[in-house]
Amino acid sequence: MVDVGVFQVLHGWFGADPLIARLLSISVAMIVSWLINRTVTFAMPGPPRLREFLHFAAVAWASSAINYGVFAAILLARPATWPVMAIVAATAVAMVASYFGMKLGVFRKG
Repeated sequence: MVDVGVFQVLHGWFGADPLIARLLSISVAMIVSWLINRTVTFAMPGPPRLREFLHFAAVAWASSAINYGVFAAILLARPATWPVMAIVAATAVAMVASYFGMKLGVFRKG
């Protein structure tokens, strides 16, 4: 929701290029995602650690690269596609890699 919301503000309201708006929306969504994953999804004890954040950033950027690549490919292959639908499709593709990367590589307990 954060990704699409920021994207809509940048692209829909301010007319930013969809490919640039998406890079910014992904970055904002990544920060929100870290906070939610840390406190809710994986319920990590103790304060956040720099090492954890760096692992999170690596997995999140890899997942975001998949997401952005699919998004860009859809828009370049079918320019008439509504950009929000391209975001939904791209997010669905990247979701599985992101979840397992976070579960196995970032928020391991013990």
